[in-house]
Amino acid sequence: MSTLRYTSLIGRIHKLRDREEWKFFAVLPRASAGLSWAWWALIVTRGFLPALVTVSMAALVSAVDEDGALLGPLIAVGTVLVTIQLLSPLHAEVSANLGDRLSCWLHDRLIVATTEPAGVRHLESKELTDQLTIARDFDLGIAGPPMNLTMGFVAGSLVEMAAGLGQAALLAGYAWWAPLLVGGAWAATHWLLRESSIWDRDTGEVLDAQRRADYTYRLAVEASAAKEVRLFGLSEWTVAQFAANRRRLVDLHWRETRLRQRPLGWAVALLVVANGVMLWSLARDAVSGALGIGQVLMFAQATIGTCALAFGGLNWALPPAASSVATVLALGPRMAKQGALNSGSLKAEGFPRAHIRFRKVGFTYPEGGRRVLDGLDLEIPAGTSLAIVGRNGAGKTTLAKLICGLYEPTDGAVEVDEADLRSVDPKSWRRRVTAVFQDFVRYELPLKFNVAPLGADDEVVVAALADAGAGDLVDLDTVLSRGYDGGTDLSGGQWQRVAVARALCAVRQGARVVILDEPTAQMDVRGEAEIFERLLRKTRGCTTLLISHRFSTVQHADRICVLEDGKVLELGTHDELMALGGRYREMFDLQASRFVQEETNAAVE
Repeated sequence: MSTLRYTSLIGRIHKLRDREEWKFFAVLPRASAGLSWAWWALIVTRGFLPALVTVSMAALVSAVDEDGALLGPLIAVGTVLVTIQLLSPLHAEVSANLGDRLSCWLHDRLIVATTEPAGVRHLESKELTDQLTIARDFDLGIAGPPMNLTMGFVAGSLVEMAAGLGQAALLAGYAWWAPLLVGGAWAATHWLLRESSIWDRDTGEVLDAQRRADYTYRLAVEASAAKEVRLFGLSEWTVAQFAANRRRLVDLHWRETRLRQRPLGWAVALLVVANGVMLWSLARDAVSGALGIGQVLMFAQATIGTCALAFGGLNWALPPAASSVATVLALGPRMAKQGALNSGSLKAEGFPRAHIRFRKVGFTYPEGGRRVLDGLDLEIPAGTSLAIVGRNGAGKTTLAKLICGLYEPTDGAVEVDEADLRSVDPKSWRRRVTAVFQDFVRYELPLKFNVAPLGADDEVVVAALADAGAGDLVDLDTVLSRGYDGGTDLSGGQWQRVAVARALCAVRQGARVVILDEPTAQMDVRGEAEIFERLLRKTRGCTTLLISHRFSTVQHADRICVLEDGKVLELGTHDELMALGGRYREMFDLQASRFVQEETNAAVE
């Protein structure tokens, strides 16, 4: 029997520790131990001060009734009331600061969770991005107040509950059953109305509303969408969409947490009976003379004050914050597992010496669907350039991501000099690889950081800018954003040249694999040709992978690969593929005819 009871107790403890509320309070010392202890100490102190007010007021009334000395009771009442007034703003400041510290700690955890995995699969998982939205709600304030306000609401609720306990303890001076009767009745409301605080946010409907509210919020506040929102008159639409989705969340919350009739009825009946019995007993003893006026006042006030056990903000302020904290804690392991790569410790110095080879490579993205690559066989000799062409969705960018080591193939292997890329240390390999993507990042940081994020001598940065045709950008300390003092913005073409300079700077620092994934898509044909001519000249001796939809550019590569349905359809030089008369010739002629037509129209105009 004792073993069964012990097992049951352990099970209850584990169940308690699995609750989101427990996890919320458990992380407070990790955010700030000092503020956490001060926060709890103030809760306890403020919680029991109302009981002291009750006692001191009863003593004052008794002194008046009995013509006793009033100085002591007056000093006691004044001291307690002044202390209550002083501690309230102090607790508010401690709560706000602890909330800010907790927000910083949670942000740190989220940054680590999203950036630590070597791969990127976890960032393209719908399930995990939905969980990330829930996790970030402590800062977004979509489902509940931000953390610095939440801590104040939670503190106020706990203070009220502690005050209720203190008042119930006073009732023990009247009768042993009094705190059990009145305190138990008010505490029972938490169990009777427990369904009013349960909200399963991990549902498709809630996640969809939260995702849409977050999206429209970002449309409103981020500069990237500001021009089109105003140009197309979408300001009112954006506000209306955010309000509608925010209201949808409120309605879903209400639908799940509204009070049920039967539990509410039982709660009211229990409270009426318990408090009625207690007040009737006090009235009886007062009439009989068993209690003095001071005692009657104290126990009556304690009876009323015990109701604080049931009131407070825990039922609405705590659950969203606790859910965010629990989700943050769970995201780290889940993202680490999803984004992990089966990488080894082999160093990549000197790679590639012979080739990069795709051997029977198949690939499917995390959310499933069709296979993007299906049994792909391809060899890229070291020191040569290979252009990849094909229709949209043919797998061109996926192939580049696999070479970068951002993903692992679902089937087959990507090999570098006969070594499976999964056996190579990712950080070591990525020092050998550089890339210019179509959606390259525009860092709101100085020009030097944009060209050399990991640092380089000024001479190297200036040379890389010159190699990219951006030699006019020489003030390396200028912040590339108008949102900062002395900052500036660049044109689209200048930004593309900065991105190219970033890749060329990496080549100067030892990278030997260069990936160019539609890096100049916004340039005209002549501007793109000029950039690629520079790139191929400055990266001579590197293994270069070029992805472009313009055939006037790809024909300069050593070889051209036509991808279709995740496989190599054609492979050869420009002249060889033109002579073959296959898909490459078909696409080349189609684009050439369009270019000639555009040139003719321009000449006529």
